Amino acid sequence: MCGIAGLVAPSLASVDLKATINAIEQSIFHRGPDSGGVWVDIEDGVALAHRRLAIVDLSDAGAQPMESHSGRYQLTYNGEIYNHLEIRRRLEDERNVPQWRGHSDTETLLAAVDAWGFELALKRCFGMFAIALWDKKLKTLTLARDRMGEKPLYYGRVGSGLAFASELKAIRCVPEFDGKLNQTAVADFLRFSYIPDPLSIYEGIHKLKPGHFVVLSAAGEMSVGEPTSYFDLQAAEGIDSAQIASNALDENIQYLKGILNKVVNDQMLSDVPLGAFLSGGIDSSLITAVMQANTSEKVKTFSIGFSGSRFDESPHALAVARYLRTDHTEFHVGDGDALALVGDLPFIFDEPFADSSQLPTILLSRLTRKHVTVAMSGDGGDELFGGYNRYVLGPKVWKRAERLPGFARRSLGFGSAIAQRLMTGGMGDRWSILASRAKLPVTTVDRLGKFGDAVANADDFEKFYRNIVSTWRDPYRLLRTGGGHQRCSHRKSPMLDMSARAEWMMEEDIKGYLPGDILVKVDRSAMSVALETRAPFLDPRIVWFSQCLPFDQKIGAGGGKLILRTMLNRYFPEELLERPKQGFSVPMDEWLRSGLKDWGGDLINRADELSQGIFDGRVADNLWQRHQSKRVNGGAELWTVLMYLNWADAQLTND
Repeated sequence: MCGIAGLVAPSLASVDLKATINAIEQSIFHRGPDSGGVWVDIEDGVALAHRRLAIVDLSDAGAQPMESHSGRYQLTYNGEIYNHLEIRRRLEDERNVPQWRGHSDTETLLAAVDAWGFELALKRCFGMFAIALWDKKLKTLTLARDRMGEKPLYYGRVGSGLAFASELKAIRCVPEFDGKLNQTAVADFLRFSYIPDPLSIYEGIHKLKPGHFVVLSAAGEMSVGEPTSYFDLQAAEGIDSAQIASNALDENIQYLKGILNKVVNDQMLSDVPLGAFLSGGIDSSLITAVMQANTSEKVKTFSIGFSGSRFDESPHALAVARYLRTDHTEFHVGDGDALALVGDLPFIFDEPFADSSQLPTILLSRLTRKHVTVAMSGDGGDELFGGYNRYVLGPKVWKRAERLPGFARRSLGFGSAIAQRLMTGGMGDRWSILASRAKLPVTTVDRLGKFGDAVANADDFEKFYRNIVSTWRDPYRLLRTGGGHQRCSHRKSPMLDMSARAEWMMEEDIKGYLPGDILVKVDRSAMSVALETRAPFLDPRIVWFSQCLPFDQKIGAGGGKLILRTMLNRYFPEELLERPKQGFSVPMDEWLRSGLKDWGGDLINRADELSQGIFDGRVADNLWQRHQSKRVNGGAELWTVLMYLNWADAQLTND
């Protein structure tokens, strides 16, 4: 796990090129504190930078930027190729490689490119990565991102040249960078709480989409090609898709167990201490159980909880850790810990980002990094195997709602508003007690309210889904600029079949929410303290397996993730895991009325100034006042506003 960056800028004088790449390399020091390196070709105006967090092959033989054995390619690369030993053996069998210099996956990747060409090498590599490959012969820079988007990669034109980096702060080091705001990205950020690929907060700077590569040519007139996909979600390579589709549940559990054991074993390869994030939920518990079953040593596990909050799930994590006999560490946070962290968020995320679970994720990463250098997570299980409530309830709710006339659907919005008002008016504590007794999530009323509001403001299933996943359903209520932009779906939604609708929602989340929110949160939080995270569920073999799995083995009578829940019962007593899915929720409504109130109120008061007129400060202030008086729970919407203003304040300060 590392940080990469570079530029192609033939017009820059040699002294400026060297000074710029050195500044770029230092800007991402936190991603790789073990060592750093730069490579500069003055003649072609190319410079590559690398910061190294040494995980496999700690010697200098793994240092980057690295030259291929042929001498044709120069590589800077961030990530891990988990099957690189298998690739080495294949190359050796084909006699396509000279004597190895070390045992790093970087050298393996370069040898594969030398032997098979870039695209084929890419397809044969299973892992997480962001890659930049300079071809000295063709004068091209090829950028690639892993299939699921675990590792970030920004790129674009900066002045007369081209730049790329793991994080935006590196691109801001380029002298000609102008930092013009992308208005569409601001609207999408308010809607989704993150900026979806391929946008970034800056005009002209893009995020490379997961599973894509792009070629930047410096031969003759500089050009940027169209990104090309190398990964098909439905391709099911290397697994028997027909068998999986026809298997009974028990047979597919055995099939998945075999894949998961291999993937976890591959990802446990490390020359540094390794542990696991453990929330006590299905996904992280399953990954931890497989890890513990494959080692004689106690797995180090880490969890976080919220002191005195109805959202605290740390007791569940502790119960799982005790059952598995892991070496467990937990950390409890409150609004004071969150307040101490808010000033760091603009630096950590570089652009506005407002998934409030970023706060505990950063704190958990800091705690974990004191003990290990690599942490495994259960990320991806929900999207692949139907874990979110929207997959279970959404198609059912819409099937009934679409039969209603428009005025009847709109009335559901009024009902949800009344329920929300009751919850903020004193019934919240009572509901927490009832929900616990009934084994329901404490957020059930909030979720039902959102479903009602989503139905009331939709005239088809795609809009219903978009409303469910939106924070600000209509961001132009707050924005003074433009209006009406809507992000297009990745694929047209099915019209009738309920299971197909649920599968469509999962695919939308796999291509949007997962890389745009979940993986951004985990990467930036962990890499801010040089902690590598690995997500076994995102291995392409498990991804392909999930796409072949019969729908009724994902979502059954008991809810989502049927196959994972059933598989987990082979490791744990059923009563240990019988609890509602809560998610990594944060008591933001409470925090904005207590420890974060003064900080948030100050930013809201400066909304017009900090947004440079983009926001309508009156709308933000009205929501703030209604939230403080408990007429609404506006924590999620307010957090997006505050995260933008916090970021803008940091930009003005740095300028």
